[in-house]
Amino acid sequence: MDVVVAGEPLVEFSADRPLTEAETFRLSFSGDALNVAVAAAAAGARTALVARLGADEFGERLIRFAAGHGVDTRWLTQGPGPTGAYVVGADPSGERAFAYLRQGSAASRLTPADLMDSPAALARVLVLSGITAALSATCDQAVRSASENATGQVVYDANFRARLTAPEAAAATLRAVAPHTSIVKLSAPADSLALVGTADPVETAHRVRDLGAPAVAVTMGADGVLLAEGDRLHEIPAVPAHLVVDQTGAGDNFTGAMAAWLARGASLPEAVRAGAAAASLSLAGRGGTGRVAAAAEIEDLLGDPVSGG
Repeated sequence: MDVVVAGEPLVEFSADRPLTEAETFRLSFSGDALNVAVAAAAAGARTALVARLGADEFGERLIRFAAGHGVDTRWLTQGPGPTGAYVVGADPSGERAFAYLRQGSAASRLTPADLMDSPAALARVLVLSGITAALSATCDQAVRSASENATGQVVYDANFRARLTAPEAAAATLRAVAPHTSIVKLSAPADSLALVGTADPVETAHRVRDLGAPAVAVTMGADGVLLAEGDRLHEIPAVPAHLVVDQTGAGDNFTGAMAAWLARGASLPEAVRAGAAAASLSLAGRGGTGRVAAAAEIEDLLGDPVSGG
């Protein structure tokens, strides 16, 4: 496999209005792991998703959805617990309200054995996330173990979620995983304040590098991405979006495209630029998988050289 992603796919109910007013919802499928996997597959990578789903109709539909988007579903296992879901009121301004229905989900029962029984250790790029680690103690163990056993590159998306875990627990996982990664991705200030105690992107990069990560991508929304690669800093601008419908999943599309580019041998600055282009294109769609960028589209948007400092 070029890219293997581990985590929790979710059923998505999205509305055009705030949740306090919405009456009509659109059914789709999302969740950070699924978004990343779909984005990586769309960008041309042979991609597998490793997760547990409920033995229910939504689990079956989710498997068909992932397969229809080019994701290898052989390691999507149906079993005890329901398939997780969330409800979102879409708002182009970025002020989105989420309600999660994932307590006791099948995905929260993921274990290190699930990853060992998958191609995770042999993938060119393995994508893990703080959201996955926060689902349960066994999920946290699975993330830590998979990062240690990987023979390819490891991308860790910190993705702190206060509804799932405390900053101290998320920071402990970051400290454990960082030395085994090729690159850690986190946002400033949302992730950085909680995990490393600063809103400053440069200081964030330094502090995560001090944890043992060889490279750090600090995403800053419209201000682009600060990439720390060894002792070198690259300022990578955001790609202007032609259409903004919904910002849900933009960061996941970034991660998926970046992983796909790394799997095909791109440098870190090239991979981050590809991620920025994919994130920009994703804004035109509704929900986390409503608009994913193909490799040719990403290449069309890549033009300006990366500035280094």
